[in-house]
Amino acid sequence: MDYSKIISVTGLGGLYELVTSKADGAVVRSLEDKSTKFVSSRVHNFTHLESIEIYTIKDNSVLADVFKEIKNSKEALPDAKADGKELKSYFEKVYPDLDFERVYTSDMKKIIKWYGILNDNNIEIKQPAKDEEENSSESVIEEIKNETPVPEEKSLKNSK
Repeated sequence: MDYSKIISVTGLGGLYELVTSKADGAVVRSLEDKSTKFVSSRVHNFTHLESIEIYTIKDNSVLADVFKEIKNSKEALPDAKADGKELKSYFEKVYPDLDFERVYTSDMKKIIKWYGILNDNNIEIKQPAKDEEENSSESVIEEIKNETPVPEEKSLKNSK
């Protein structure tokens, strides 16, 4: 399973794999119970995990950075149902740059829960490298520059 296909769906707990998208929604598979269902985009919003950012005291960080720090940490992972003080203490040790005024206890609980789900499903957490993003945008610009120009149509005034 690819990290880039993992999404969060508003109104539904947990994480989902995006199986396919349709004009009016998407077919998703739950990472927890493996059930597959259609979810309407009229009722729910979809967010790819790799696009979620978290508030820090410096620049915002992508969620994958937080997950990597959790993975590399020697601290014991708290329960997702732990109280706010315990979660804040954990994140102060694991990811001290978190902006604790804007990252709420519910956000920290969700991060712990999502990390557990990803870990249980053996999903490798990765993010696109900045070089790849820059290269892809540069290649699109090059393609546009190299397109053959469309001949201009003569206006009626010039044809007289």
